[in-house]
Amino acid sequence: MSATLAQFLGPDSIAIIGASKDPAKRGNVAIRALLGGDFPGKIYPIHPRESEIEGLKCYPDLASVPGPIDLALVCTPAHTLPAIMADCGRHEVKGAVVLASGFGEASPQGAALERDMVEASRTHGVRIVGPNTSGIFNTHKRANLAGFPDLPTGGLGLLTQSGNMALAIVTEGTRMGHLGYSTYIGIGNESEIRFDEYMDYFGDDPNTQAVVSYVEGLKRGKEFLQAARRVSTKKPIVLFKGGRSEAGQASARSHTGALAGSYAVAEGVMRQAGVVLVDRADELLPIAQALTACPVQQGNRIVVLTDGGGQGTIAADALSAAGLSLPALHETTINPIAEKVSGHNPYDLAGSADANPEVFAECVDAILADDTVDALLVVGLFGGYHIRFAATLADAEQRAAERMAESSRKFGKPVIVHSLYANHRSKPIETLRAAGVPVQSSIETAVTCLDAMAAYGAARRRLAEGAGAKGVKAQAAGSAILKQVRADGRLAVLEHEGRDLLRAYGVALPEHLFIGGEGDLAGAVAKWPQTPLAMKLVSRDILHKSDAGGVRLKLQGADALREAREAILASAGRYQAGAVIDGVLVTPMAQPGVEIILGVTRDPQFGHVMMFGLGGIFVEVLKDVTFRALPLSHADAHEMIAGIRARKILDGVRGGPAVNRETLAELMLRLSDLVTAHPEIEELDLNPVLCHADGVTPVDVRILLGKEGG
Repeated sequence: MSATLAQFLGPDSIAIIGASKDPAKRGNVAIRALLGGDFPGKIYPIHPRESEIEGLKCYPDLASVPGPIDLALVCTPAHTLPAIMADCGRHEVKGAVVLASGFGEASPQGAALERDMVEASRTHGVRIVGPNTSGIFNTHKRANLAGFPDLPTGGLGLLTQSGNMALAIVTEGTRMGHLGYSTYIGIGNESEIRFDEYMDYFGDDPNTQAVVSYVEGLKRGKEFLQAARRVSTKKPIVLFKGGRSEAGQASARSHTGALAGSYAVAEGVMRQAGVVLVDRADELLPIAQALTACPVQQGNRIVVLTDGGGQGTIAADALSAAGLSLPALHETTINPIAEKVSGHNPYDLAGSADANPEVFAECVDAILADDTVDALLVVGLFGGYHIRFAATLADAEQRAAERMAESSRKFGKPVIVHSLYANHRSKPIETLRAAGVPVQSSIETAVTCLDAMAAYGAARRRLAEGAGAKGVKAQAAGSAILKQVRADGRLAVLEHEGRDLLRAYGVALPEHLFIGGEGDLAGAVAKWPQTPLAMKLVSRDILHKSDAGGVRLKLQGADALREAREAILASAGRYQAGAVIDGVLVTPMAQPGVEIILGVTRDPQFGHVMMFGLGGIFVEVLKDVTFRALPLSHADAHEMIAGIRARKILDGVRGGPAVNRETLAELMLRLSDLVTAHPEIEELDLNPVLCHADGVTPVDVRILLGKEGG
């Protein structure tokens, strides 16, 4: 049976296969890193001709090693790996870190070699980290197999698809000086252990407080999302996604052999799973530190306390741009500190702290006690008053730092400090950091941390709500419709069938009549004698009716309907000769409203995902859309609606009524139920859906089934 990851990622004994006396080779670098880091376990260098390396006895092969081996670091070329995996299995090595490249990321021949290596490892029960990895480290076990120098022990787990990114993160943490790491894993090609397994390892690891990750592409996107949901309910995952552009995606494929996929889709579904995504690589550590140091933030209401008007304004602008709220404090909060502050959030100390920095602590305590406040941002000089004004202020500033940290603990609310003196590492600043109050040199970075903490707090609450399909009773009706489509040899669900399918799941649509072939139009005239009607082509071969001239609007009376059908059939014949015309669909004109698009597609990484955005002809140009994986929760639906840039259009334009967001969210949930219950659906498009104050009306329905039945 294969070992669990914890058995070898925290090893007590390590074999270095391909050990070397050459200080430039990894088989030597790793031994020196283990010795220099005071690894307390057993180190077994493996080399067929050497008797000693770096003062350690060398063994010619694994069979000669006198004790059990938890982990093998394999430093030999790619072609040796299948045989080495078999040898590791015979000697009960639990896991292997494979450094070599030249596998699936390099060529078809390399991919075949990688498959042989994995087959050998699975046959013999050996787990593989890599190949094409930069290595691993576990600071709590003092096991450094990555060769990174000066590794501080702490609570940040690193999981990256790039060794250089890992080195950059570790180097940045060393520069910051107040961060430490638990375990690092260089993922490499994910040939045997996959990303989601590593994520679960970090979720269960008691030494890891947060996961910091760099990702280009995922081989098992759905499994990753499931693991991310499990882990993010316990600890934060802070992730930077590479491969956002077409050029970046091409680089990612050549780098890791993984499919980078659409960034818009990845962003939506990862946020849905509770992942905190960062826009820039240099935001990873500040956000991770804030999330691990501070209490979980319960909302987005931020108060700014400043000792300078300009920086208070900058902070207010940054918070507003991030979509965070700046509430006014209760009068009962202001009264005790009214002589010390002015303004209306930002609250300005206006020099009142110059002679006594403990004023900060008094104001922080009062502000955090206010129930309108979710977090506090302090901006200005704090931590440097004794540097800027007089050394005699050092004791008061130190007492203020201690009291501010205590207030954050007492009220369970985050406090982030921006200081012009953040990089001086004065005693008050280091006291704040040690007590879980992040100190940043940039107002923008501080605001980014607050935004991330608000998002993570919201994600934890949303994940507690859960999601799941509720359309069990509708499954029989839906299955009957789709079974008939299959029996007819089609992948395209005709529009009247699609409307019936939606109705089975509780979606309200206008009545319709399907009139097949040359069928009589009299029924439509009798049913809606005074109502303007729409007529649409129904064809299994023509999916985009408008492109084929297959839509006619505002029709009344028998003559208008007959002429419209003739025009539609003629236009369809010109558009695609020989296309099968199943008939036409007649329905009353829908009530005007804001046009939106709702769609579901099967993403190659993440499975079924839903798209929401403004509809109409510009949707593909503007690309103002949001994505989430199925199934949706109620909170997911509302986050999608609020996530588009043009969301204010939904609130009414030029005095028009606002869209009923709750009804729109309910439609999204019913579509989620439908596709979750019938995974053979490959694509579903409702474009447009007309939204208004009274509800929502899908106007056009297009559904395609997968070739293999889902």
